[in-house]
Amino acid sequence: MPRGNPGRDVATRFSQYRQVEPASLERRDEPRLKLSVTRASVRRHGKAPVEALLHDLSAYGCRIASEIAAEAGERLWLRFDGRMPIAATVVWCEGGMVGCRFDEPIDRAMMRALTLRLV
Repeated sequence: MPRGNPGRDVATRFSQYRQVEPASLERRDEPRLKLSVTRASVRRHGKAPVEALLHDLSAYGCRIASEIAAEAGERLWLRFDGRMPIAATVVWCEGGMVGCRFDEPIDRAMMRALTLRLV
């Protein structure tokens, strides 16, 4: 007869050192849409704009590739396809990629125009 409750006895002496993959946790309010690369520019306060490439986008934020060395919490102005600038805050910056959160969600018309180029 088996000992204990089979539903509760999960770990065994053979599995206690088994490698486990980290959980994939998406913490965004809305999933990002991958785009074919779209030209953009990014400007820091008081600085000239720098070229960037928009890689993915949601109504609340985006990921861009740029030579800018921004830090988390820094404020930026982003411009996509020559449209009006969008105020954003850097969430992370690593390896030439920058994750930004928009101060205000972008409107549907802009989302539609930018995502018509979906990969």
